[in-house]
Amino acid sequence: MPKILSEVEIADFRERLCEAATKLFAERGREGFTMRELAGELGVSPMTPYRYFRDKDAILAAVRARAFDRFAEELETAFAKPGNAATKSLAVCDGYVHFALSESAAYRLMFDIVQPDECDYPDLVRALTRARATMTDHVRGLVKEKILEGDANLIGHVFWSALHGMVMLELSGKLAPDCDFETIRRESFRALVEGFRAK
Repeated sequence: MPKILSEVEIADFRERLCEAATKLFAERGREGFTMRELAGELGVSPMTPYRYFRDKDAILAAVRARAFDRFAEELETAFAKPGNAATKSLAVCDGYVHFALSESAAYRLMFDIVQPDECDYPDLVRALTRARATMTDHVRGLVKEKILEGDANLIGHVFWSALHGMVMLELSGKLAPDCDFETIRRESFRALVEGFRAK
């Protein structure tokens, strides 16, 4: 008969399982490993992961939801720092880059893998919605302070798209040796700010 676990023990094991799965998903992709291999990584019986998650897609959804929450938390913390809208916006951008480069495996799983049934995982939908909000909230301040002009949601997505593209080029080692990431980031945002600057 299986041991009855406390809520703390269950949460701890789910966290360990998600950490091991993050590593395997990042190394091998969505279909690159079995639940049995995941159990082997954790040193538990092949059926143990099924006590916590229905299947591998449920684990992937949980891994991605956790990553989106950590990402959003980093950006929310940056946004909460004192200062004007421009200072806060720069802090959010710095937080984004810090998360993407320091948690590159999680970042790739957030954006490289698409789950067709994402809407079946409410926690993932909630975390993704939270993360998306962090990419537009700081722009609202820039529009409110009349630094930028236009639809804050659209401008936020334009900035996000540019930043994501830069980060992915950096993570994949595709930037030319004479193209420094920070220089590209600075010049890209200078051009974007000029394009959206309030008249």
